[in-house]
Amino acid sequence: MKQKVAVIGLGLIGGSLALELKKHFAWTVFGVDSNAAHAKKALELGIVDEISDFSIVKSADVVVLAVPVNYAPELALQVLDEVKDSALVFDVGSTKENICKKVVKHSKRVNFVAVHPIAGTEFSGPQAAIFNLFDGKVNIICDREFSSEASLEKTLSIFEALQMRTIFMNSTEHDKHIAYVSHLSHISSFMLGKTVLEMEKEAQNIFDMAGSGFESTVRLAKSSPKMWSPIFVENKENVLTSLEAFIKNLSAFRDMIAAEDTVALHQTMQETNYIKEILNGIKK
Repeated sequence: MKQKVAVIGLGLIGGSLALELKKHFAWTVFGVDSNAAHAKKALELGIVDEISDFSIVKSADVVVLAVPVNYAPELALQVLDEVKDSALVFDVGSTKENICKKVVKHSKRVNFVAVHPIAGTEFSGPQAAIFNLFDGKVNIICDREFSSEASLEKTLSIFEALQMRTIFMNSTEHDKHIAYVSHLSHISSFMLGKTVLEMEKEAQNIFDMAGSGFESTVRLAKSSPKMWSPIFVENKENVLTSLEAFIKNLSAFRDMIAAEDTVALHQTMQETNYIKEILNGIKK
């Protein structure tokens, strides 16, 4: 049955989801964005079928919240206040504890599913939206015990169609682990870029001498500050914990180099090579 979908936030994730929902389900997708230029571009690119305002949530069968994480908790409450009893509401932010706490006592909490599709690029805005962004990636659903079976089944059917593998996790644990494997990598990329810009004043030298290693490591520094600043603050405690550990390791590595301790350097890097086995799905 053809359904009406409201996607609030038409950036990379929201826009890419809109494209996939139209492709796989042939649902009618209405776009909502506080940035009029983004809304216009999303319509021009065919990402959404129509542009609407917040009132569309009252008649929507599915509402997708794809806004910065500092806005998502309050927006989720506003949406749940307005949606019909059969509607599905899910967010796609990379922090989950705050939004789950915010909606936990809402009378329509069962309509809400806390979702984190781990997919993305360093690009932002509706022009960054692409097909197949989610293929083969992991999707996390948090605190599923608070969502109805109908809401969960519908959500799973959506992300299965997007070729994602879904796992379930407690929202507190999610935010702790995602700080280590995602948020910290963005911080390190931003700070690597900042350090190079500060120490190498000649842009041409950066361009000429940057190899594929530097380019891949600093790629995330091209990500949207508007999106990532709230993420770091929303997940502050976990981010700070991971940063402290990272700084400790950097300091220790610096000391090994200063001491010309090639044995310790070799051992540290060799032990760290195990990450490739994990990322290749190999377990010892």
